Amino acid sequence: MEQILEKVLGAIVPGDQEAAYICRKRWDSIAKPLHSLGWMEDAIARIAAAQHTPQVRTDRKILVPLCADNGIVEEGVTQTGQEVTAIVAENFLDEKSCAAIMCRETGADIRPVDIGMASDTPRVEKRKIAYGTKNFAKEPAMTKEEAVRAVETGIRIVGELKEKDYCLIATGEMGIGNTTTSSAVAAALLGVPAEEMTGRGAGLSAEGLDRKIQVIAEAIARWDLSRKDPLTVLSCVGGFDIAGMVGIYLGGAYFHIPVLIDGFISSVAALLTVRLCPCARDYMLATHVSKEPAARRILRELELEPVIDGGLCLGEGSGAVAAFPLIEMANVIYQKMSTFDQIHVEAYQPL
Repeated sequence: MEQILEKVLGAIVPGDQEAAYICRKRWDSIAKPLHSLGWMEDAIARIAAAQHTPQVRTDRKILVPLCADNGIVEEGVTQTGQEVTAIVAENFLDEKSCAAIMCRETGADIRPVDIGMASDTPRVEKRKIAYGTKNFAKEPAMTKEEAVRAVETGIRIVGELKEKDYCLIATGEMGIGNTTTSSAVAAALLGVPAEEMTGRGAGLSAEGLDRKIQVIAEAIARWDLSRKDPLTVLSCVGGFDIAGMVGIYLGGAYFHIPVLIDGFISSVAALLTVRLCPCARDYMLATHVSKEPAARRILRELELEPVIDGGLCLGEGSGAVAAFPLIEMANVIYQKMSTFDQIHVEAYQPL
C-alpha cells in the first residue's frame, strides 16, 4: 500500500459519540412523541457523529458518480455494451440522466468522474486508472497497485470537496457489468455461494444469469477469494468504480464528511471499506435497499438501516439523492422546532 492510503487508514478515528448523544438529547426535548421521526432522527445523529459536532450541516451536498468499465462484459454477463457507460457519463453533465435530474430537483451538485472508462469523453473529469478492467474470467481485473491508486483517487476527491465546503456526499456509479463485479466481491467477502449474491442486473435472461453466476463462482474458486484480504478480492474481481468508492468512504471518514450509501454496488464498496477500516462505518448512512438479491444481506452485515425500500435498482446514486430531502427536512426540524419547555408542555418520558 502506498503512503496516502496508509496515512488515511492510520488516522481515521470513530465518529464523535458525544456529539451524537447531544443530538439525541435535543431530539428528545423537541415537542413531539419520542423517536417519532425514526430514521430521520437517527440520520441526523449519525451525521452529528460524522461531522464531530451537534451543529449539523446539510446545506452543501453533492453526488459523485464514478464511471468505469469492466472487462468481464466479454463473458456475456450484461444486456448492453460498454458504449453505454460513456453515454450516461456525459448525460450526467446535461441533466439527462435520472440521477442528474434528481440532483437538480434536490439542490445537489453533481461531479461525474471517469475513473476507468473504456473510452474518453469530451467533458467528464478524467481520473482514469486504466481503460477499463481486465476480464476476471481470465486474469485478475486489476493489479494491486491499480486498486490502491483507484482508492487513493477517491480519497483525493473527498479532500477537494472538503476544500469546497461540502458537508454531505452521495456515492454513485456508472459502469456496464458492475453488478457482476459487485456480486463477486460480495460473495467473496461474505463467504456465501455466488447464486445467493447474484441477480439479473439491468435485465439478464435466465441463461444470462446462469452464466453470470458461473463466471463469478469460478473466479472465486480460482483465486480462493473467500480466504483473501479485501484489497486482493478487489483487485481480482472488482471494478475501478468500486475501488474509487472505497476511497470516497475512507475520505469521508478521514475528513469528517458523512457519505450516503446508494444501492447494491455502493453498499459492496462500503462493505469493502469497513473490512479495511471498521471505524469508517461511523461516517456512512444507508439510504435505500436495492432489489438485487445481496442488497439486504450486505446492509445487515453493515448493521445499517435504509430509509427507502421501494424496489429501486437504477444505480447512478439515484437512491442516495432521493434521501437528500428527507435529511434536509429532518435537520430543519432538529434545528428549528420548539421544545417542550418553550411551549410549556410536559415532556414525554421514556417508558
